[in-house]
Amino acid sequence: MSDHAITLSSLAGEAIILGSGASAGTPVIGCPCAVCHSPDPRNRRTRASTVVKIAGQTLLIDTSPDLRLQALREGIHHLDAVLYTHPHADHLNGIDDLRAYCFHSRAAIPVFGNRFTIDNILERFGYACLPPGKYWDKPVLTPQAVDNPFQFQGLTITPIPLIHGPWEIFGWRIGNFAYLTDLNQLAESSLALLQGLDVLFLDCLREEPYPSHLGFGQALELAAVIGARQTVLIHMTHQMEYQDMLDRCPSGVVPGYDGLRLAFA
Repeated sequence: MSDHAITLSSLAGEAIILGSGASAGTPVIGCPCAVCHSPDPRNRRTRASTVVKIAGQTLLIDTSPDLRLQALREGIHHLDAVLYTHPHADHLNGIDDLRAYCFHSRAAIPVFGNRFTIDNILERFGYACLPPGKYWDKPVLTPQAVDNPFQFQGLTITPIPLIHGPWEIFGWRIGNFAYLTDLNQLAESSLALLQGLDVLFLDCLREEPYPSHLGFGQALELAAVIGARQTVLIHMTHQMEYQDMLDRCPSGVVPGYDGLRLAFA
C-alpha cells in the first residue's frame, strides 16, 4: 500500500474530484452486481467532474448532472470559470446548476471549450447564454471557443486535443495538473503538452478497451508514457472495483474516488 501513497509537496494548486464515475454513475439503477452494492464508499461514483483551485481562482471542469450535490458535498461556493471537455450529457447537462453561482455573485461565468462544444451549448442551452434578467433566475454564461493556450486571470490554461470516438474534444492542463477524460487516442502533438506533470487525472472506463475510451490496461500504458508524478484513474463504470484496481496499479498510479483532493505545482 505504501507504493500508492499520495505525497505531493506543492501547495500551489489543488484538484478535487467531484465525480469519478461514468455516464450511468455507480451504483447503476437496478444493478445487482457486487460493486453497485459495495460498502466501500470509494465505489460510489457520481458523474465525472473536477474542480481546480489555483492562484485564487476556482475552475470547474464540466458540469455533470450531479453538480448540485457534488458542490454541496465539497463546499464549492464560488466559481470563476468552467472548462468543458465535450458536450455529452454526463459532462454538460448539469449546466443549469450554474445559476446558483451567478445568482450569488451577480456576475456572468465565462465558459471555455472547442468550437464544437461551444456551438452545442449555444444550440441546446441558449437561455443560459443571454444577458441577466432582473432576478438572476437563470445561468448567465459567456461562452468562448478556444483552440490554443490562453490567459485567464493570470493563469495559462492549455487545451489538450483528444480523440473520443468520432469526436475531437479537449482535455485541460493548468499548471502541472492535467485532466484527460473520454479519450481513445492521444496524438504526439498532445503528448508534447503533457510533460512535467505533478498530477494527471486519466480516463479508465472499464477493464476492456472501448471504442471511445481507455480500458484499464490502456490507461496504465498511457500513464507510463506521460510519466506524471501521480496518475489518478477516473470516469469508471461499475465494472471497476476500487480495491481490486488499487491492488493492480503500479507505483504512482491510483484509482480515483469522489472527494479525492490532490496538490500540484
